[in-house]
Amino acid sequence: MRTIKDYNFSQKKVLVRCDFNVPISEKGEVLEEFRIKAALPTIEYLLKNNAKVILLSHLEVKEKVVSLAPIAKKLKEIFGKKFEFVPDLIGEKAKEKVNQLKEGEVVLLENLRFHKGEKEGDLQFAKALSQLGDFYVNEAFSCSHRKHASIYILPRLLPSASGFLLEKEVNTLSKILKNPERPLVSIIGGVKIDTKMKTILNLLERSDHLLLGSKFGEIVLAHKSILVGREVPHEELLDKIELTNPKLHLPVDGRIGLKDKNESYFRIGSIGTLRKEEEIYDIGPETVKVFSQIIKEARTIFWSGPLGMFEDKRFEAGTKEIAQTIVKNHSAFKVVGGGDTIFALNSFSLLQKFDFVSTGGGAMLEFLAGEKLPGLEALGYGD
Repeated sequence: MRTIKDYNFSQKKVLVRCDFNVPISEKGEVLEEFRIKAALPTIEYLLKNNAKVILLSHLEVKEKVVSLAPIAKKLKEIFGKKFEFVPDLIGEKAKEKVNQLKEGEVVLLENLRFHKGEKEGDLQFAKALSQLGDFYVNEAFSCSHRKHASIYILPRLLPSASGFLLEKEVNTLSKILKNPERPLVSIIGGVKIDTKMKTILNLLERSDHLLLGSKFGEIVLAHKSILVGREVPHEELLDKIELTNPKLHLPVDGRIGLKDKNESYFRIGSIGTLRKEEEIYDIGPETVKVFSQIIKEARTIFWSGPLGMFEDKRFEAGTKEIAQTIVKNHSAFKVVGGGDTIFALNSFSLLQKFDFVSTGGGAMLEFLAGEKLPGLEALGYGD
């Protein structure tokens, strides 16, 4: 897989596919700059090497495709006079501005998803984009699990490379899978069961210890009939998880509330005491003790998904205490990913103490599940 250091970009037009799909307020202001800042080293490298930089991205707010104008405002603050936003994509305005670009200047084109050809992986749309540039750079690892036109087809139409962030994502996650410093401790939480089951199975095989948070622990225990009266999705995958596997660590207790989320109800109890009307919303103090002891011995730590419903003060302790234990382990290489986990760590002022923060989400989980990512294949990864 080629990187941007493999090419001479001087006086060349470079299409850079970023992921600026960040939270936007009702007033149209950027609420979280993490993904924008993550792309800056690649953009700045290209500008210093006299490239003409054309940024591409998508943005959705509450599942609605919206203008990239809020992103443009933030980029204008960063790049000043070198930057311009063009509210066009493959039309005459975009072509005119791109052709007027000088070395060391950067332009952001309008939302890729305003064109239906983007999500459809349309060849003609990709060809139209390719005519705007001389080179293509993928700096959107978080979108690389999708066969969209700007991710999967466009890099096949131009000389292509990975940006610094994408390269670092691939190298870091590959190290976790192939040659981590051991013990490797993987921690999986959150509530998005569908997206994590294959990742759990792959990490269970490759990790020295796999710690499962409240929801996943509850599902595994329900499948093994230790908890009764609970819905059990993905039974065929759960059949592959052996409770006797010494690598697997499940919650032994939880911080418990009612299923109707009654704000006045709260108790701490062992898993076996859970009643039908109750739900585990966080790991309990005994589980924190067990998990923390394992984490203290780790030399590589991977974490995706909060261990409880941290947005509610009653159920934040598990996630917060495990995070504090992780950052105190100065001997371990610490990797975290997933929007909710990053948000939680930010709220605890602990995110900056991790060695690597993945922008991935779904792409990260698919990579760690051993799946091939279309965006990486298009760059020649694995050839």
